[in-house]
Amino acid sequence: MDITGRKLFVKALEEEGVDTLFGYPGGTVTDLFDELYKTQSVNLVLPRHEQGLIHEAEGYAKSTGKVGVCLVTSGPGATNIVTGLSDAHYDNVPLVCFTGQVPLNLIGNDAFQEVDIVGITRSITKYSVTVRDRKDLGKIIKMAFHIARTGKPGPVLIDIPKDIQTASGPAEYPEHVDIRGYKINNSVHIGQLKRAYKLLRNAKKPLILAGGGVNISRANENLKKFAEKEDIPVVTTIMGKGAIPTKHALYIGNCGMHGKYSANKAVSECDVLFSIGTRFNDRITGDLNEFAPKAKIIHIDIDTASISRNVVVDVPIVADANMALEKLLEWAEPKKTSAWKNQIEIWENENPLEMRRDKGMTPQMIMEHINSNFPKAIYVTDVGQHQMWATQYLELDEDSRLLTSGGLGTMGFGLPAAIGAKIANPDKDVVCISGDGGLQMNIQELATAVVQGAGVTICVLNNYYLGMVRQMQQLFYGKRYSATCLRRRKSCPAECKGPNSSCPPYTPDFVKLVESYGGYGIRVEKEEDIDAAFAKAKEHRDVPVIIEFMIATDEIVLPMVKSGNPMSEMILK
Repeated sequence: MDITGRKLFVKALEEEGVDTLFGYPGGTVTDLFDELYKTQSVNLVLPRHEQGLIHEAEGYAKSTGKVGVCLVTSGPGATNIVTGLSDAHYDNVPLVCFTGQVPLNLIGNDAFQEVDIVGITRSITKYSVTVRDRKDLGKIIKMAFHIARTGKPGPVLIDIPKDIQTASGPAEYPEHVDIRGYKINNSVHIGQLKRAYKLLRNAKKPLILAGGGVNISRANENLKKFAEKEDIPVVTTIMGKGAIPTKHALYIGNCGMHGKYSANKAVSECDVLFSIGTRFNDRITGDLNEFAPKAKIIHIDIDTASISRNVVVDVPIVADANMALEKLLEWAEPKKTSAWKNQIEIWENENPLEMRRDKGMTPQMIMEHINSNFPKAIYVTDVGQHQMWATQYLELDEDSRLLTSGGLGTMGFGLPAAIGAKIANPDKDVVCISGDGGLQMNIQELATAVVQGAGVTICVLNNYYLGMVRQMQQLFYGKRYSATCLRRRKSCPAECKGPNSSCPPYTPDFVKLVESYGGYGIRVEKEEDIDAAFAKAKEHRDVPVIIEFMIATDEIVLPMVKSGNPMSEMILK
């Protein structure tokens, strides 16, 4: 018996095990929402903006490993998720996003709320298609979920015209689908793996560089076992942080633009760099001609296109990180790396990662108190200075995770992603770490947190500035703070070199703002008040709590490497 497209849509979600859908209604998807109203199997989350919606779906997906599912209307509803699609594309987040579309006969006629969303998103999705025949709807949805979650995960967009939703067609939803030209690599090239292991075995200064692919493939335990068996030190990218517990004796720290001195020195001096699950972007490599100049480079990645695209490597291996590590563990045996590890320890002692403790409350202190108060949490950051401090000082192990926007660096990601993670993990502490600038980009999602009972703890590091850009202006642009002061008003002087006694008050008052939404707010100005603030936050489990930490405006993230410079040229003071 035939059924309507809208009924098949809901049937498909149920068959795929979708328990949560982030949706915002509109004219071209009203039929789908009407059908969702009739089912109890899918929790429908109504955010307050489509960009917040897709970041919530990202937080859900990143924290669970499951596919995040979105539903928005045509036109502005569709275009409002473009930033989130791009963010998910760069960070390999599995999403299936459904957009409404005008009826088939109106496509191309500049109809009300018509956009070519498939054309707009083709370069930032794994697959993007408009359904043009009702009989293809089930197969296309099945393809979407398969493509999103397999291989290198990523976002998929399915554009469904309004008349396809109401048209009748086959009721069957396929159990599996074969896609011509889309093949998943489920094997490891043993010959290449043996070449890689031979290089490692002969190395005097081996180093493991773990990227986000380790976390995505859930290869953390195998990576730890391999590093231990080989006795090889480990550095991570920002997205790879947590690939190995941060307190592990073999873990050095993050490398890259804001990486630890000892980590960047290790990359510069190693003789074999065993990299896994990283695409070697510019924030990690700096000047490509000076990246790991003394090393033979092994690169394991599931994406063929990522290998030797930025850094030409000596041994390329196309494979899932977990699968490759499982095979390597069969051969692993201890190496003599004591002298190499001692050298790394010397570098660590020369320039430890430490902020001053004699000038009041610092971001490092805040992160340390987060570590002690929320040891088994999901940490979610926005983008900016606070993000770098979080990746420098947060401690991660098997019971905690860090979710952040890496490839695209999307301000406004933090709060909605934290809400999505909390919806997916209601019994786990979720701590959002944000700056005062980034928080305001999707601050309307406080309402979503309240109505969903998503009690996230939001730590706002307020320095009155768009801090990361201000830091560059301070260091490289003669302290010309153009468009970065968030207290600046029309009455301020044309030229300003920084805060002074005549500065206007900050807008908004975050404490009053969160309380107006139905949440709870606390302002902290001294380190001795941090633990009490966290204790108070834990009393409010069902509503968002903003803790506003007032930090110095001139705090900067160090070490720092100027964009385009070699990673060995670090600004340390």
